[in-house]
Amino acid sequence: MTYCIAASIDEGLILVSDSRTNAGIDNVSTHGKMHAFKTSDDRKIVLLCAGNLATTQAVLEQLHRDKVKDAGVNLNNVECLSEAAAYLGHVSVEKQKQHVNPEGQSAFNPSASFILAGQIGDEPHGAYMIYSEGNSITSSANTPFLQIGESKYGKPILDRFLKLGTSIDEAARCCLVSMDSTIRSNASVGPPVEMLIYRKDSFSFDEYYCFDDDDDYLLQLRRSWETKLREAISALPSLNKDTVRVMRVDL
Repeated sequence: MTYCIAASIDEGLILVSDSRTNAGIDNVSTHGKMHAFKTSDDRKIVLLCAGNLATTQAVLEQLHRDKVKDAGVNLNNVECLSEAAAYLGHVSVEKQKQHVNPEGQSAFNPSASFILAGQIGDEPHGAYMIYSEGNSITSSANTPFLQIGESKYGKPILDRFLKLGTSIDEAARCCLVSMDSTIRSNASVGPPVEMLIYRKDSFSFDEYYCFDDDDDYLLQLRRSWETKLREAISALPSLNKDTVRVMRVDL
């Protein structure tokens, strides 16, 4: 399984991904799901992947090949992120079709989803989620983050704390807690955890981190979060039958 996050806030982008591709009883394998492209100086583009590994690898290979051969549409000549998302969606659909017979059937599920994020020229930075069908959506002021893969366990922390005006360093910690919460609740999501921080208009991917399960910072973050949660639960108002309306239920 997979869990990837892309937060697009006023100060820039935070991209986080796990690396687990299989979690069988006796077979745990890992594969990086964050891919930064080497492009022309006026742009920075990174891709997060989820779904069928063969499909995602085929899509990545096609994107690289188109760029090297300077194809009519490639990541070096698209004019904005929305155009890049449409191009990626088209490539993904074509790769999936290769595994479907004329009756529309396949021996396996070739679907894949992606998050494309970065900045192109004078356009603002941003992130797009590309569905397996090829269409895409972008983040919004009310929901300044996108998720693919096993999203439900890590979504509550993002919903509560991540806003457009959140500082980029605080947003990065929030995304890491979201990832750690997912790892804690779902064995199919696991380290190493990759994180890339992109500060708007910097056109630099210098702030890259990779955390193993025993990484000192990740362990410190996990312990601190659990401690603060316990303290918060203990500090919640106590139930009091004299002040709280109680409906009697006969069992």
